[in-house]
Amino acid sequence: MPLLRVGTPAPLVSAGTPASPLRSATPVPPVGDLLRRYREAGEPLSCEPVTQGLLNRGYRLFTTRGAYFLKQHLDAPTADRDTISRQHRATQRLHALGLPVAPPLADSAGRTVAVIGGRCYALHPWIDGRHRDGTQLSTGGSLRLGALLGHVHTCLEQVMESPPPGGGHESARPEDTLRVIDELLRLARAHRPRTGFDALAEHRLLERRGLLAEHAHHRPPAATSAGWVHGDFHPLNLLYRGAEPAAIVDWDRLGVQPRAEEAVRAAAIFFVRPAGELALEKVRAYARAYRRAAGADAAELASAVHRVWWERLNDFWILRWRYQLHDRRADPQFPAASALVVWWTREYQAVRDAFTG
Repeated sequence: MPLLRVGTPAPLVSAGTPASPLRSATPVPPVGDLLRRYREAGEPLSCEPVTQGLLNRGYRLFTTRGAYFLKQHLDAPTADRDTISRQHRATQRLHALGLPVAPPLADSAGRTVAVIGGRCYALHPWIDGRHRDGTQLSTGGSLRLGALLGHVHTCLEQVMESPPPGGGHESARPEDTLRVIDELLRLARAHRPRTGFDALAEHRLLERRGLLAEHAHHRPPAATSAGWVHGDFHPLNLLYRGAEPAAIVDWDRLGVQPRAEEAVRAAAIFFVRPAGELALEKVRAYARAYRRAAGADAAELASAVHRVWWERLNDFWILRWRYQLHDRRADPQFPAASALVVWWTREYQAVRDAFTG
């Protein structure tokens, strides 16, 4: 979750269904109990919820010593102390290598994770900055973004243990996706009162069913190699001061995945336009810088483009949130995200060329 939520982010395009969306009102965190563990942080003055972010809770905490970002970890797959501590150690090592990150503060006992009332909290320095989507990045800014992500991947290779051998990153099976489409169609058609969103959802689901039937034979094989990645690299997790990145935040999804796929996913978020097209000139600059910084060749990027395209073709997490979890916070992302799949399928070769040329 970003340390500062300012500006208008690009629509996000995420893969899979996040495990634990938050639907309740934001409660007051146990600031007093927490700050007693961080004696050098001062006495609390105010604590303001940070409104953006879908999986965890964040607060801007003002004390007699300054401003901090207080994060409450709630996303079930990543909210245990051991997982959070591993993320913290990684950011500390990355910071030592010169990456723009915001490692957590240690309490008086040297711990970076505070467990209070069965919940995990972490205190970070407050980073002033703003989010910038692809429309706000020049060609030079796109180059710097690609180089930054490539640098993240090479630095993670230095600070993390060797990833386990083997692949295991299977692509979605069309027959499973078709069952999901049928269920979501049923729910969208039955939703009352019916809205324009429901009509668009039905249209996109029927459209996607046809695309899957047409392209089922293009299902990619399992990925054969993977490395450590940030796991959630998008505009809300990158803060800028002016034209320069100030901090990469929210390392909850740190894990082992095909590295070039993170580069493609990030581009599909940063550089998507409201109509669901990618700004390919900026993608080309970004991808060229990423390949150079990460040491990735064109073949690796071509494979990643194909696998992420297939991932998007089979992905319905926003509709699952709306119709199965009754959570509408991701609804505004759906028009651009769903249109991107159709455009990408039509312009497949142009997209591939932008990443590999």
